[in-house]
Amino acid sequence: MADIQGSYDGLFTAVPNRLAEMLDAGDTGGSVAVFVDGEPVVDVWGGFADAERTVPWERDTIVGVFSVTKTMTALCALVLADRGELDVDAPVARYWPEFAAAGKERVLVRHLLSHTAGLPDWDGPVEEIYDWASATARLVAQAPQWEPGSAAGYHSLTQGFLVGEVVWRISGRSVGEFFAQEIAGPLGADFHIGLAAEHDRRVALTVPPPGRDEEYAASAPGRGSTPAAGTAIRVRDGNSVAWRRAQIPAASGFGNARSVALVQSAMACGGTLRGVRLLSQAGCERAWEEQFSGDDRVLGMPVRWGLGYGLFGNTYGWGGWGGSMVMIEPEARMVVAYVTNQMREPADDNRGLEIVMSAYDGLVGLRA
Repeated sequence: MADIQGSYDGLFTAVPNRLAEMLDAGDTGGSVAVFVDGEPVVDVWGGFADAERTVPWERDTIVGVFSVTKTMTALCALVLADRGELDVDAPVARYWPEFAAAGKERVLVRHLLSHTAGLPDWDGPVEEIYDWASATARLVAQAPQWEPGSAAGYHSLTQGFLVGEVVWRISGRSVGEFFAQEIAGPLGADFHIGLAAEHDRRVALTVPPPGRDEEYAASAPGRGSTPAAGTAIRVRDGNSVAWRRAQIPAASGFGNARSVALVQSAMACGGTLRGVRLLSQAGCERAWEEQFSGDDRVLGMPVRWGLGYGLFGNTYGWGGWGGSMVMIEPEARMVVAYVTNQMREPADDNRGLEIVMSAYDGLVGLRA
């Protein structure tokens, strides 16, 4: 069995065992964390940080988590909303006047957070997403594909720029700066939106699915191998220095399972964690108020959207391209996070769910 490093409560042995099984089945590397009441009951890692399997995955290895980043960006907006600085029912143009162009005057902030704004596709060149002014200007010029709020379509890249610009207009800081100063810094979380060069040595580059190369592009889970509409994002893009340096708040976050679970434990624990109050209990509950339930036009499958999080029964969270994911269980005050550098084909990837179910095995014992 693969060698698993780190620590865990004996009740949660199923979690490291599951990670070991994934590595034994061919995965390159990854880490898992389970937090209950804001404290780790599982913090483990294993495998390798490189495709050649020569560099061991270490305690401080970080990896691109793609759309798990959306939960961090959403948290920035929720913090501002809880402070009374952002009204999620307000038109986006209240904070970003130029945005009203091309028929977007009725787009509300809540539409951005719930993928119902009608702006799901990034149709510019990949290089443009590395330049904030160019990316937001392109979105200003776009017209909604549907009446805002009437349908949902996953805003895989665009959501981060849309929410991030609102954060900037209100706070005077980029979403990466706001997140670092108001959330990650106070909590001591090793998660970054816009990665400084000093951290490059710790990054585990993404490994394409077996039989694929770095031209492998993102696709919607419900659509098999069909690439999403708009410009395709390839593994080589996500592994580039330009991607790491840029702030792409829907997709370019870097961290490990420990940091993901730590940050989102604030949401699981009523807004206050380790003496740091990020937002109120009501502010947390706002995140899981259902905004949409039905078939997502982009993902091609049924989805329930809250404000920045997917809703799954009594839990909420989201996953990223390639397999990383976070799940928040407010009733148990539990967060489960899994990050990996090993992609699998979306239709064949249940790793995150398997990790979550393993964590529930431990939770049953903890409650006994």
